[in-house]
Amino acid sequence: MRYVLFYVAIYAKQHKCPLKILYLYLMMNIRQLSLDALTQVFKEWGEPAFRAKQVYQWLWQKHAASFDAMSNLSKDLRSKLAETYTIPKVKIHHSQFSSDGTIKCRFQLHDGHFVEGVLIPTEKRLTACVSSQVGCSLSCKFCATGFMERKRNIEFDEIVDQVTLINGLCEEHFNKKLTNIVFMGMGEPLLNYKHVLKSIEKISDPEALGMSPKRITVSTAGVAKMIKQLGDDQVKFKLALSLHAPTDAQRNQIMPINESNDLESLIEALNYFYQKTKNEITLEYILFKNINDSTEDANQLVKVFRKIPADLVNIIEYNTIEQARFQKPEEAVVASFMQQLAAQRVNARLRRSRGKDIDAACGQLANVKQH
Repeated sequence: MRYVLFYVAIYAKQHKCPLKILYLYLMMNIRQLSLDALTQVFKEWGEPAFRAKQVYQWLWQKHAASFDAMSNLSKDLRSKLAETYTIPKVKIHHSQFSSDGTIKCRFQLHDGHFVEGVLIPTEKRLTACVSSQVGCSLSCKFCATGFMERKRNIEFDEIVDQVTLINGLCEEHFNKKLTNIVFMGMGEPLLNYKHVLKSIEKISDPEALGMSPKRITVSTAGVAKMIKQLGDDQVKFKLALSLHAPTDAQRNQIMPINESNDLESLIEALNYFYQKTKNEITLEYILFKNINDSTEDANQLVKVFRKIPADLVNIIEYNTIEQARFQKPEEAVVASFMQQLAAQRVNARLRRSRGKDIDAACGQLANVKQH
């Protein structure tokens, strides 16, 4: 136990989390146990193995917030579980509703930190955009989250809670379940690799949320080593690269991560990922006025696109934030850029941002405003 406390203390310091809260979370959170581990606990308690599966279903299918809710367990067993374990749950602190139907949630985590997630409704899809870190360490110049300090990674069960809560809003306001999930909220998913993959495992587990991994997209600013790791791990979900500039010189100016993960290394990593998985790859490209929106920029983007087995280029309109002075190009410039890509047979789509009136659009998540 002494060694356990020592490592928990180190973790608490690194993640800037109160030691008492972290200890209770890590050592007693029943959702940290796999089904096999849960089965072993029940075996030691002299309980049949099927009880473990019942509890597992309550936790991951029915999203029970307390042991008292587990009505097919005896009262004594529920009491013993409550004395031994906790079920820390993410809560919706408050929600904002956009005129276009988008809903932004400010989530409160078990230790008091806040992150944001978004429900994005369109004609064909209902998408949950979830966060993977409290803050971010990458400091992208156009992103509100990039101006925040990274406090800690988000645990896998906290990510699942975000999805579950957004799905609840989806059913409440649209009478439908979520169709898609994107890891495009706060933080860099590949710098929280273990918990992001474990959350996707739970989300796609038939014994849990049961969503197809083909409906899940993980977006990265470009961590070449971890993109290759995704390939080695034979993941089933889609991958999106936040490219946003077609040359290293331009990308260095707006995305500091490019200095250690340049385009050549990213192109190599994405090709490796595709060879290993054959999964869909998308390039994300925000247009900034007089920075990456010229005809020459479009031509350079085509060159990058030709080197990557990408299915699509998403051209995204820039959404203003208080911390930066970037601007959107005029519509004529955007149209010209799109025409240049179309003329060279690049599969490109102009993605109009949703939720701008509540700071829920791409690059605006920072949980700095409360309404």
